Amino acid sequence: MRNAVVILPSFNEAENIAPLIKKIEEINKKLVNWDINILVVDSYSTDNTGNVVKDLQKTIPTLHIIEVPKEGLGKAYLRGFNYAINKFNPYLIIQMDADYQHDPERLTEFFEQIQKGADFVVGTRYSKGGSIPKNWAIHRKILSIGANLFIRLGFMKLKTSEWTNGYRAIKTWVIKGAFDHIKNYSGYVFQVAMIDYALKNNAKMSEIPVNFKERKFGISKINASQYVFQIIQYVLTHSSFIKFVIVGLIGFGVDFGISYLGIQKFHQAVWLITLLSTETAIVSNFILNKTGNYLMSFLKFNLVSSGSIAIQTIGMQILVGVFGRDLWYLYKILIIAFVIIPYSYILYNKFIWKNK
Repeated sequence: MRNAVVILPSFNEAENIAPLIKKIEEINKKLVNWDINILVVDSYSTDNTGNVVKDLQKTIPTLHIIEVPKEGLGKAYLRGFNYAINKFNPYLIIQMDADYQHDPERLTEFFEQIQKGADFVVGTRYSKGGSIPKNWAIHRKILSIGANLFIRLGFMKLKTSEWTNGYRAIKTWVIKGAFDHIKNYSGYVFQVAMIDYALKNNAKMSEIPVNFKERKFGISKINASQYVFQIIQYVLTHSSFIKFVIVGLIGFGVDFGISYLGIQKFHQAVWLITLLSTETAIVSNFILNKTGNYLMSFLKFNLVSSGSIAIQTIGMQILVGVFGRDLWYLYKILIIAFVIIPYSYILYNKFIWKNK
């Protein structure tokens, strides 16, 4: 028998939380291989949410509540994680919203995915079978869909369709490992940081489609402007792909500048200038990417990048030989854009960034 804790962060959810807890407990009684505790993390609600939960504790022995300062969703989850791990030492922690927008009937599917070997299961609204409420205002639909698309593209993790939904099942080892990272974030960016950590640390991810329901009672706590700003900030500061693009653009400037001077102004041999400009750009990229043992890192970086030297040098020489040197700059742009960038990104991910 494995144990799990369902964590419900709440603030003014008195009308939603009782039926949700009862449904979770009903499902708990039907589970064969799992034993569930329910932990409500209430931020001193002013609508009697805490008392509603305490009344339910009289008949539901697996129900627990802690009351914490109102510091945002992320901080509430962190306090819940700490309490759950210290008190129950669970194999699995499940995140759910307390407003009943996450359908508890789908809980069994999360457990099934965990039993199949997943370390982290996310309920996705953006794959076949999932959905967001049809009656959401257009700006909220754009915000939700746009944010997830931006994150997927920003991290170049297109297979992960859902980053912000809080309906999740996560093995405790992932949460323990992520704690030092996720403790720096609150609000909905906390959810993004958790998946980012899991992917970078090779947790086995799984998704199940979910229909995100409209809340029946209460009001949404989302702060749209803060939500957008925090997500953009997080992606820009944590994406290896964006770092790659920025460093690559600088390297391109170095490469192109040397090529222009050598070929256009001083009329030197194309192969020689291309060799020089490419190696100089590689050194520039290394300096911007430098970490750890500089000498070994440089040798490794140059070895991985040697393909770029060969591709550019041979490609430029062939194109100049066939079409002439007048359009050398166009050849270089095409080679870098359509060959060097995808080639380098694949190899850097495999050899340079694989442990980052």
